[in-house]
Amino acid sequence: MAAAQDAAKPIPWWKEPTKEQWLAWWAAWLGWTLDAFDFTMFLLIMVAISQEFHVPLTAVAFVLTVTLWMRLVGAVASGWLADRVGRKIPLMISILWYSLSNFAAGFSPSFAFLFFFRACLGFGMGAEWPAGSALAMETWPVRSRGFMGGVLQGSWGMGFMLASAVYGLFFTYIGWRGMLWVGVLPAFAVLYVRKYVREPPIWVENRRRQRLEQREVRAPLFAIFKPAVLRNTLTACWWMAGGFIAYYSVNSLFASHLQKDLGLSPGEVATPIFFANIGVFLAACGWGWFADKWGRRWAMIIPGLIGCLVAPSYLITTNMLMVTVGFTLQGICAGGGMQGQFAPYLNERFPTEVRATAAAFCYHQAAFIGGFVPLVLTWLATNYGMGLGGAMIAGTVFGCLNFVLSLMFGPETKGKVLVSDLVVT
Repeated sequence: MAAAQDAAKPIPWWKEPTKEQWLAWWAAWLGWTLDAFDFTMFLLIMVAISQEFHVPLTAVAFVLTVTLWMRLVGAVASGWLADRVGRKIPLMISILWYSLSNFAAGFSPSFAFLFFFRACLGFGMGAEWPAGSALAMETWPVRSRGFMGGVLQGSWGMGFMLASAVYGLFFTYIGWRGMLWVGVLPAFAVLYVRKYVREPPIWVENRRRQRLEQREVRAPLFAIFKPAVLRNTLTACWWMAGGFIAYYSVNSLFASHLQKDLGLSPGEVATPIFFANIGVFLAACGWGWFADKWGRRWAMIIPGLIGCLVAPSYLITTNMLMVTVGFTLQGICAGGGMQGQFAPYLNERFPTEVRATAAAFCYHQAAFIGGFVPLVLTWLATNYGMGLGGAMIAGTVFGCLNFVLSLMFGPETKGKVLVSDLVVT
């Protein structure tokens, strides 16, 4: 009787995944967290680079913009490759690409040299997300996909937190070049991916059926604009664009605001960023649990609405405690809360044969739009006397409202089982 009762009890969610599923998830986690580390460190050293090469901050912000634009190119290429040959190879290529590009940028003898290699980094980091997220979400059991997708996406905050810690502790000694050189370390993650990760069985079976039934999708980017999925694609693009506008309104110039407007030291600048990104990670986990219980959309709509209200609390004050508390709360809302379901929700919206390409395009067309944010904000701050703080408030509210509205028109995917069936015709 006792044995029968034990057998009837549901196993804990963390025991449900197999060893191979855990290994695949950790591979995606490594790629994404280290991607964040390499990218976000640039947000902390923009003023130093401006001073080193005697160029205006707007010119350095344009480097950030081009990096984001190049993400779209890398993402589409990686998405196509991931749908054609598997998730593993493009993931390894992307990690090597962005790590070596960041390392090379540290040797920049001129601003143009730096510009070129940070643009190259954008290609590599754009390539990482579609391959890594498809690998993790196709592999993971449906019961806890929202939660573990939140942990995965929220780990961007861990990468940013790590970058802020390196900046606060070591920038005085290693400078901005040393910060970029440290960015080569993620390349070693490729060894793990190569040795331990297997392709998701869903993708393997789908690819076999494409060949067997002679229904290969050779142009997945065009397929996501066919009438049957067009509305889904467009609302996904709108949703992602709102999220990126909000995120980069919050983060792209925050460190510059603290350095230029408030005159803070590296350690003081790093403090609110460090704590906010702890909030990003914890919030992504918490809202991921919420998403598995009550749905993906409300797990993003609620923090999106709160994010609109939080923005002024840390951008119209010079009180360091208010800045730290307000920015940490914003990390919980416009960071981990709004973005926590990007990986599961976007991958659940599209069929297997175009999943990586669709996720790549929808996610990174938004990164392309997000690339205009630092330019627009610095232009508003300079030409309309708003200051960086005022411009960041306007951008945050605009992005959050569009994010929320787009989700009202999107489907709910909680509990969706990802299958190998051929859907695209």
